[in-house]
Amino acid sequence: MVALKMMRKRIYHRFPHRNVDFEQKYRYHSDLPFFVKVMANMDGKFGMFVTESVTKRGHRIQSKREISVEVVTNGIDFSPLSYDTVDEVLDSLEKEGIIDFRVNLRYSYLDGKYNRVPFKGDVYLVRSIIENELLVLQIIHMDGPMRTECGRLADTIIDELRRGS
Repeated sequence: MVALKMMRKRIYHRFPHRNVDFEQKYRYHSDLPFFVKVMANMDGKFGMFVTESVTKRGHRIQSKREISVEVVTNGIDFSPLSYDTVDEVLDSLEKEGIIDFRVNLRYSYLDGKYNRVPFKGDVYLVRSIIENELLVLQIIHMDGPMRTECGRLADTIIDELRRGS
């Protein structure tokens, strides 16, 4: 009963009940603590991508996408999840179950004078369900211009799992 109570704390009770924007099932041969470690290690990582310019319509620019990961703490709040904070979360986890994350993608580009210019990012809720060697990712886009598709976010998570980071 105590373990179930702790696990409930990792489920965001305001997770929208509408249809999710993206849902995919994957074969998964590890446990929930490993998944959380991988999510924590994604925090702070970045990559480059091409997107439409913020100021010039139809013009494409090279942009930087930086990942920030948060984990639900008490059913309604999120706290930062990183390499430094992951051990606090792992104490309350079982091998299988449900855990919710909020993933913030921050975007920026270099202007003509090579100054980094930030622009509006995207916010996603990610529900991870692990049971019987099956991982289900449910992703909902919460805010932002959706410069990154939900499926692309899921691909990033799966790529990191495969790397075992």
